[in-house]
Amino acid sequence: MAAKHTRCPSCGADAEGNFCRQCGASLGPRACSSCKAPLAAGAKFCVQCGTPAAGGAGGGTATPAAPGERKAWAVAAVVCALLLVAVLALVVKGSGGAVEAAGPVGAGGAVAPFAGGGGEGTPPDLSTMTPRERFDRLYNRIMRASESGDQQTVTTFTPMALQAYEQLDSVDADARFHLATLKLHSGDVDGAEAIADTLLKKDPGHLFGYVIQGTVARWRKDDAALKKAYKDFLGHYDAEMKKGRPEYGDHERMMTDFQTAATSGS
Repeated sequence: MAAKHTRCPSCGADAEGNFCRQCGASLGPRACSSCKAPLAAGAKFCVQCGTPAAGGAGGGTATPAAPGERKAWAVAAVVCALLLVAVLALVVKGSGGAVEAAGPVGAGGAVAPFAGGGGEGTPPDLSTMTPRERFDRLYNRIMRASESGDQQTVTTFTPMALQAYEQLDSVDADARFHLATLKLHSGDVDGAEAIADTLLKKDPGHLFGYVIQGTVARWRKDDAALKKAYKDFLGHYDAEMKKGRPEYGDHERMMTDFQTAATSGS
C-alpha cells in the first residue's frame, strides 16, 4: 500500500509518516503537555490552559520556530487579519468602534468591569498589527460587547481572539489574564481555573491568579474557595504592588474593586 502523503502544518512541505522530514514537525494530532487538550496544527500555546505547546505545566519559553514555521504563521496571520478586518468593519459600523476592557463576574453572576480603556476610533488595519496587538484589540472588542449585553459580538469574536492567542510568540501574565477573562465570558469556567493555576505556577504570588480564582469561586458560589482567594490576594498584595508591574496599573480599577471586596469579605 502506498504511503499516505500530506502537507506539513509547520513548513508546508509535502510529507508522510509521523514527522516532517524537512522541519521535524509532528504530522499527527498533538495534545497539551499540561491539560492534555488537543492542540491546533502549528499552535504555540494551549488555548485551554495557556501552557506553551513545547513547554511543561509550569510554562516557560516555547521552542523557537523554524524559518518555514515562521513563514507559514506570517501568511496565516495576514489571512486571519484580513478576515478580522472585514468582520470588524461590519460590527464597528454600528457601534462607532468604542472599546473598553471589562472584567470578572460579580457576586451576583453579572459581569463586572475591569479597568476601562478609553474609547477608540475605527480600528486600524489589523494586517499591520503584531499578534499581541491583534489579540489585545479583539479582547477589548469582546469585553466592550459583553459589558453592553451584545452577546452576538462576543460569540463571533471569541474564537478569533482564541486563535490570535495561539499565534502569540510569547505569553505574559497579562495575556493569560485576558485569556481567562475570555473563557469566563464564554462560560468556560474550568478553562479559566486552569489558566489561573498555570499563571501562579509560572509567576507565584501574581495577584491576577487570585483574582481569577476568586471570580471562578463566585461563579460557582463556592464560599470557601472565594475566602481563600481573598486571603491569598491580601497576603501577597503589598509585596506584589511594590514590584510595580505595569499590568496592575492597566487594571487599576479591577484591582481596587477586588481588594475592597477581599477586605470586606463580600
